[in-house]
Amino acid sequence: MEKGLLVVISGFSGSGKGTIVKQLVEKYGYSLSISATTRAPREGEVDGREYYFKTVDEFRSLIDYNGFIEWAQYVDNYYGTPRKFVEKEMEAGKDVILEIEVQGALAVKEQYPNAVLLFIAPPSAEELKNRLVGRGTEDSATIQKRLSRAVEESESMNNYEYIVINDDLEECVQDVHSIIVGEHSKTNNKLGFMEQIKKELALFKKGE
Repeated sequence: MEKGLLVVISGFSGSGKGTIVKQLVEKYGYSLSISATTRAPREGEVDGREYYFKTVDEFRSLIDYNGFIEWAQYVDNYYGTPRKFVEKEMEAGKDVILEIEVQGALAVKEQYPNAVLLFIAPPSAEELKNRLVGRGTEDSATIQKRLSRAVEESESMNNYEYIVINDDLEECVQDVHSIIVGEHSKTNNKLGFMEQIKKELALFKKGE
């Protein structure tokens, strides 16, 4: 069985990456790794669905037990990717999407060199600000923190294999899906197939 891909999707807060990931899971059946976080749930969020909501002490305990592939502190809260689920899904041949921040993405790439790194960006900085304000879930001080963080994150965009502009949501979702499909055809993801067909062809040659 061909092993599943690990797909890391990052982007500025307000870029729409959460909506994109949700549609990828619903339309194409990707497995989504649910992150753990110490931030408070937003209205409508459910523990174990959007995030595993942890106390700071619970989160630090998991760090000590090497329970995360990566973890990071972002705008006064911790976020982390549980290791066990990701590896189990990939071994079962399922593509797993991680929606994580920049520093976490780079940590994943170190551990999983074949991971596919995609960065979701808005068409402009002004549009990013408008989306953050339009969400209506945070005060102006927090929005300013997120914009300041975006300035820092923009310096890491060149570490990603793909930059996908979220101007039209449906087009963006389709673009990301097409990238993942294409990755499956790369030679380094077809090593098992190549070895198998070489063996089969060698049998034909012996029978000549």
